[in-house]
Formats: sequence, structure tokens, C-alpha cells
Amino acid sequence: MSSSRPFLKAKIDEVAADEKQFVVYAATADDDFAERFATRNVAVTHRLLPDVGGDGFVVVRDREGFRAVVGIATLRAFLTPPVSLSGTADVDTADFRAFLALLDDTLFRSMNRRQLLATSREIEDRAWRYGTGQIHVGFQSLTAFRTQITVYRLLANRPQLSVHVYGRPEWTPPDDTGITWHVESNDEIGDVWFLAYDGGGEDDIKCALLAEQRGPSTYDGFWTYDPATVDQVVAYLRQTYVES
Repeated sequence: MSSSRPFLKAKIDEVAADEKQFVVYAATADDDFAERFATRNVAVTHRLLPDVGGDGFVVVRDREGFRAVVGIATLRAFLTPPVSLSGTADVDTADFRAFLALLDDTLFRSMNRRQLLATSREIEDRAWRYGTGQIHVGFQSLTAFRTQITVYRLLANRPQLSVHVYGRPEWTPPDDTGITWHVESNDEIGDVWFLAYDGGGEDDIKCALLAEQRGPSTYDGFWTYDPATVDQVVAYLRQTYVES
């Protein structure tokens, strides 16, 4: 990954650059597509076609160009739970599998603070339930942990779980928490909200969230269950802030 920006910010840029483009050609615009795919690192636009009695189709592109054309029925099948590899009676199984292969089911994007908060709670809960390995957390400023100290003290009391917390030095935490505090004043820690849980080495448990603050209440970021990405983030944090 080549970038003049620090690793955590560059990783967010990398994911944003991988955003896919869905151009929906249909007689009517369905705003639900844009809303439902927003967290899938997909941008949806509409191109109106004359109504000739069909559902229409979707052209899929990414930064490398054209990827595929799929029927709108395939998109609806994907958005109708439960999602099955066999699709539905209205969708060809091979086409449906090919469409699934275009999407990274381990990675999601969001600029919504509420979604990022909910994802943070999910990662914390996962670390609590499994109770092994390492969790690395930064909410930009240590002040943000004043109201979270009970939660993180409980996490740190798990005997096989190591808790590392990062932030700007705007608050002095207590010494008896069991948490390893990393006081940093650089822009990477000050601008990026992150959690990375290594799952105690179990790939199926690993998860991470990275979000860079763009404005007073605006973030751009992603969360992922991809083990390789989580390993990359944890390794960077260890090498840069824990072992240095």
C-alpha cells in the first residue's frame, strides 16, 4: 500500500477506491436499491428506460472498468432474506452465484455515526464473549473513554484478553484498569476511530472497524470480517505503537 498518508487513513482510502458502481436501467427508479447497498461499498445510480414490460438490468463497474450485467431480479433476490446460494425461482443459479462473487461479503462501508457506534458495540461484545487474544481500540481522544471505562475494565479483566486503548492525551485514565493505554498526539490516532479484534488467532472471529473523521459529525470508513485485513491492522498497530 503506497500512500503518504499514515496506514490507517490509507487503508480507508484503499477501500473507498474499491467502491463498485451499480447503474440501474429500468422504467422506474427504485431508491431502495441505493439505501440497501449503501453499506456494501456500492454506489447506485439510475438510468430510466422506456417501459417495455421487463424488469430492467444493472451494469456493474469498479475502478478497473466493466464487470458484469445482471438482471434486477438478481438484486432483489440478494436483498430478500434469507440469501441463498441457489437464488430464487426467478433467478438463474449461475447468474446469482456470479453476482455474489462480485461483492465482498466480509467488508462493509458506512459514513453513519450511529452505524459505526453499533458496529463498535458488536466488536466489543465479540471480544467479551470469546475472551481471548487482543483488542485494539481508538476513539480519537482518551476523553471518549471516560464514559466507557466500566466496559473496558470488564474486557481487561478477561484473563486471556489483552486490551490496548489509544487516544490523544486529553484525559488521564486511572492506573488500575488492566488496560494498556497508548497516549498519542499524532493525526492518525486523533482523526481515526478504530477497533480491531484478532479473535485469539481464530479467523472466523476476527473483525475490525476503521473510520476517519471528515467533519464535526461526519465519518468515512468501513468494517470488515476479512481475517487478512484484520491481521494487517493489528500487525500495524503492534509494530507502530505497542512494540516501538
